[in-house]
Amino acid sequence: MGEDVRVVTTEIPGPTGPSRYVQRALAKLRAFDRARPRVWDAVLTAGWTLAALVDAAGGWRNTARDPSVPAWLVVTTTLVLSVPLYWRRRRPTAALAVMACGALVSSVSGAFLQAAFLQAIPVFHIALNRRPRALLWSAALIVPPLATGALRWQAETWDVYVVPNLWAYAIVALLGITVRSRREEREQEVRLAAADERARIAREMHDIIGHNLSVITGLADGGRYAAAKNPERAAQALDAIGTTSRQALSELRRLLGVLREEDESAARTPQPGLADLPVLIEGVREAGLRVRTHLAPPAHALSPGAELTVYRVVQEALTNTLKHGGEAAEATVTLAYEPEALVVTVTDTGRGAANPGQGQGLAGMRERAALYDGTLECGTPPEGTGWHVSLTLPREDSPS
Repeated sequence: MGEDVRVVTTEIPGPTGPSRYVQRALAKLRAFDRARPRVWDAVLTAGWTLAALVDAAGGWRNTARDPSVPAWLVVTTTLVLSVPLYWRRRRPTAALAVMACGALVSSVSGAFLQAAFLQAIPVFHIALNRRPRALLWSAALIVPPLATGALRWQAETWDVYVVPNLWAYAIVALLGITVRSRREEREQEVRLAAADERARIAREMHDIIGHNLSVITGLADGGRYAAAKNPERAAQALDAIGTTSRQALSELRRLLGVLREEDESAARTPQPGLADLPVLIEGVREAGLRVRTHLAPPAHALSPGAELTVYRVVQEALTNTLKHGGEAAEATVTLAYEPEALVVTVTDTGRGAANPGQGQGLAGMRERAALYDGTLECGTPPEGTGWHVSLTLPREDSPS
């Protein structure tokens, strides 16, 4: 994965044929449900109630143990088994409890209404939105009507009636658990992606603001000392401060423009790379840090993200030298191409930070290196003074 913040738009072919219209219809239904959930609940409940009443008009006798059950009792029981579906999402356990009463009446009377299977809908919502313990209460509500019907009407053995129904409810519960697990996985992926994005933005903001403010501080200090003796040098420092400030604002606008996804020109603006290292180093020199460079010509190509990683690591290392190295510090930047890797080294002769490794800079450099299977080493060099940062990035066409 790369560190380049440019936005790339990829067209993914959508569904074709009848499935395209089905998906559009489903998307409209989901949008309607989100906008008016109570209306959708009422429509769905009305549909199931109408279907159950159609069965209550006479079809219920096909499965009844006692076809002589009064019509008013059949209709009332049917309504008890269907109307509570309106509360299936907000209060699924309460809805199931009311429907279980209707199922019990249906079993005792011998009507054996098929509307009793509507209990599977609140069972699904319980598995989808409630704790697993709630499924035990669901079983406690579903089993008594089944057992009562099997014992009350012993035309066949009890297990022929009870076991298949329990299996059906168990499958519905497993379906709800599966959908819930998939939903939680997607939410977890979204949270992880958001955390990664926040970390990436934090690294970019730290590198942009931290480096440029350090350069501006160095220029301002130098200009203040030069103002009394060399006004021309002070004016040059002010010009450099203005240039550095504008560069920082430009980078920040580009980053914020990409985040808003509104400014296409910002999205297309290339990120800093190896070609921008001389400009970076010159800006640090103007801030008062003496920098020597040994930059080898390119020996193999790097992706834009890898070049950005090199740029940011050099930028952060020089920024740390500016902040912690002291007035007499000198820095050396070396870029060398090995057969299977690119090695970038930044060393200085300063006194080093008071608490090295406590800030965000070193952590950000290590994270950038890890994105490209690279390694970052930092610490006091063998000479015992100053600070040493070494980045090794393997060639991207070599085995990881």
